[in-house]
Amino acid sequence: MHILVTADTLGGVWTYTRELVTGLVCRGVKVTLVSFGDIPSAAQARWLDALPQVDFRPTAFKLEWMQDSEGDMEASSDYLAQVIDETRPDLLHLSQYYYGSLAADVPRVVVAHSDVLSWWSALHEHPPAESAWLRWYRESVARGLASATSVIAPSRWMLQQIEIHYGKPQQGAVIYNGRTPTFFNPHVSKEDTILSVGRLWDIGKNAGLLLREDMPAPVHIVGADRHPEFQSSAFTVEELRSNIHLEPQQDEKQMAQLFSRAGIYAATSRYEPFGLAPLEAALSRCAIVASDIPTFRELWDDTAVFFRSDDAGDLRSALDQLVRDSGLRQHYANLAYGHARAKFTSARMIDEYLELYHSLMPAGVATR
Repeated sequence: MHILVTADTLGGVWTYTRELVTGLVCRGVKVTLVSFGDIPSAAQARWLDALPQVDFRPTAFKLEWMQDSEGDMEASSDYLAQVIDETRPDLLHLSQYYYGSLAADVPRVVVAHSDVLSWWSALHEHPPAESAWLRWYRESVARGLASATSVIAPSRWMLQQIEIHYGKPQQGAVIYNGRTPTFFNPHVSKEDTILSVGRLWDIGKNAGLLLREDMPAPVHIVGADRHPEFQSSAFTVEELRSNIHLEPQQDEKQMAQLFSRAGIYAATSRYEPFGLAPLEAALSRCAIVASDIPTFRELWDDTAVFFRSDDAGDLRSALDQLVRDSGLRQHYANLAYGHARAKFTSARMIDEYLELYHSLMPAGVATR
């Protein structure tokens, strides 16, 4: 079986792609990987060094959610069609909606990682203002979804959003994302610290919520200093409380160390189609305090402590409960860890994708 996988290198989709491609190759699947958005750094692409059999084609074409991306999307579609003609894969596994409408005589799986309309609506509670670009974006996404053989979302909530904003796909299903448990260390003695991943300017991740109140333990926010608008936001470096620590972007090993030491992970998102960081925290045996949004309820109900979304006071109270009671914190840490190992591993994710691939391809192709 030969699968052509597309990815982008600008966020969590790249981590997802690593798990997917590595898992497929380990199961004997041939993979051609085409990336968009930017050429990956040496550190980003290091995992591919262990997979020399992967045919990797990095590009810097813009992504469909970027402004003024129309020309790049047309050019990248032409490029992708050439790669398909050259490599002749049995199935396309696409992380961009636009390519779902490619004229390729093979099954096309489109994965709905996130999208502009559901992001905007979740954060603003009304649709975005109409514009020429937004009309192009909506039509492009709807066309790709309607043309896909199968549309996969990482949560039921995200699949519902696709149906609300773009129409019901001809075949839709949920396959939860997964991570490799051995990448994380759940056995380190925990510190009385709170960890969160998300830049302060990102209103979807909403990490800035941790700055609105005095939190009951030291807080480490990773990725908080990467946006030039930070200094003009509601919080300046001088205004930060003494127990708030802003950490620059970390590499994989550094993140694993931070997760392993943190006692609590604060999942503050207001918009989250899945959320890899809470999963990585759970696999590191952190207790999870999560924003009460539909996705986190779907994924972590009964295994996390929830607070009212975007309510800093309620977040502080939830964190204080676990900081004060180490036994309760350990209880929720064990619940999250066990749940993550049972539901959200990369092995389970690969099993479900392979089952999907086999269902979409003729039997002779699927077994070769």
